[in-house]
Amino acid sequence: MDILLVASAFNSLSQRLYAELSDRGHRVDVVLASHGDDPVRAAVREHRPELVIAPMLTTALPEDVWREHTCLIVHPGPPGDRGPSSLDWAIAEQAPEWGVTVLQAEAGMDAGPVWAAEPFRVAPVGKSDLYRNEVSDAAVTAVLAAVRRHAEGSYKPRPQSDPSIGVVWRDPLRQERRRIDWAYDDTATVLRKLRGADSRPGVLDELLGREVFLHGGHPEDELRGRPGELLARRSGAVCRATRDGAVWIPELRPRKNSGDPAPFRRPATDVLAALDPSLELPEAEAPLELPEHRRTYADIRYRQRGDVGLLSFSFPGGAMSTGQCRRLLAAYEHALTRPTRVLVLGGARDFFSNGIHLNVIEAAPDPALESWANLQAMDDLAQAVLCTTDRLVVAALAGNAAAGGAMLALAADQVWCRAGTVLNPHYRRMGLYGSELWTYSLPRRVGPREAERLTGQALPVSAAGALRTGLVDRVVPAAPGEFAAEAERLAAGLAAVPDLDRRIADKAAARAADEERRPLADHRRAELARMHAVFFDPEAPYHALRAAFVRKTPTGTPRPLTPPPGESR
Repeated sequence: MDILLVASAFNSLSQRLYAELSDRGHRVDVVLASHGDDPVRAAVREHRPELVIAPMLTTALPEDVWREHTCLIVHPGPPGDRGPSSLDWAIAEQAPEWGVTVLQAEAGMDAGPVWAAEPFRVAPVGKSDLYRNEVSDAAVTAVLAAVRRHAEGSYKPRPQSDPSIGVVWRDPLRQERRRIDWAYDDTATVLRKLRGADSRPGVLDELLGREVFLHGGHPEDELRGRPGELLARRSGAVCRATRDGAVWIPELRPRKNSGDPAPFRRPATDVLAALDPSLELPEAEAPLELPEHRRTYADIRYRQRGDVGLLSFSFPGGAMSTGQCRRLLAAYEHALTRPTRVLVLGGARDFFSNGIHLNVIEAAPDPALESWANLQAMDDLAQAVLCTTDRLVVAALAGNAAAGGAMLALAADQVWCRAGTVLNPHYRRMGLYGSELWTYSLPRRVGPREAERLTGQALPVSAAGALRTGLVDRVVPAAPGEFAAEAERLAAGLAAVPDLDRRIADKAAARAADEERRPLADHRRAELARMHAVFFDPEAPYHALRAAFVRKTPTGTPRPLTPPPGESR
């Protein structure tokens, strides 16, 4: 079937649906609605789709499009739910179960007949994590059902006037409802408000006499202070006292009209330093091997279970700054001192890594210099993984990976990913050639021709597609909250195989042979030469693309998201 995806942004859900539908033989094209109605109309005329699907829209489809074509809207709420803040309300009202509905576009917002719906359990995580995982899984199931029903031609979608559908209109969840009363709200309430707005819009608050948005929240079980007081700092996050405890806030965002030249999400300590350079908060260090009972913020942790080492990391938005890369490398080197036979890298859920931290780079006094430092730190980490020859290293992808983060995963001996994972093993859409030793790792796994296709077409790859091409070695069919435990169980099985010593020896011999043919240093030198030329060229597209991405501004002419006619899909 010819399907056109219309989205305000090619976000995680849009990418996953593109990959999942393509895997099933559908011919899928994408147009961004953020450029206005005319490009949408033009795409419909050009592609003449049998079906239009809108996975993520912040504006209405043009009326002439939905009147003349079957257009399906993916709504992150159960049947009958209407309004633009559905997921926000689910978290705010502590709904145990929510759903995704695929409905037909009509004049009324979210009022069209229902083609498919799929429920999901609401996990106690941030809204963006929930969206990329439980919502994404339910959306794929519902969309595939709707596409199948449309293709069969006999299905009649259920009107929302059906007595079994209870219609509920939910107004936008505004800042008045999100606002935290630090003297009154308990820790659970504060965390719920923070998690319900972790990606956008954030929770508007006041710090150091300035209005800022708070992004993300984690509990703290030991530090205490006056409600609202800033208590400590750790790994870029700040700890703030509540009425009955404390919470860690990883990121802050200055208001656009604040005069701050970088009014976008950044590590909380960076924003506070810009607000008041004289502010000094104590560093509350946390051990790498944190006791199991602790409830605190630690973006890098290490555990050992018999012959298996588990190095987990989870950075906001999946981006890895220079400092985060260096801290993770130090943790990796610590893990190598422990007597294990298998070392697993990856977080419990959500992003694995998206590579260098574009927000930190954009805010730096010299973005070119910070880009260069960040890339070198990513390269150091990837090289350390590639040069580990005394044990097997597994990259366990609970969530999505892109650009340098995807290439970091490929440096491991085995790559395991959850069935809902989307990989973007390319850099081209940010105007970059790439590094992280991808010119060695990617062709080693998929071959030169497939490596060229993946990096050239720059399209998302589903978990199943990654398994077919050799990008990953295992797809784990686990729910988002169950992946980490399943990966640990599989790692224990790998550590117990009788021929593990032979596998490790073969790995070391293969690495030595590859080094003889072409040293890793040569790959790295060639990649960095290409990247240096881009970073330090003020006219290179990378700088405008980075600024547009970080500041959420249009880049001008829409770039094609699908291969031009005649190119393989």
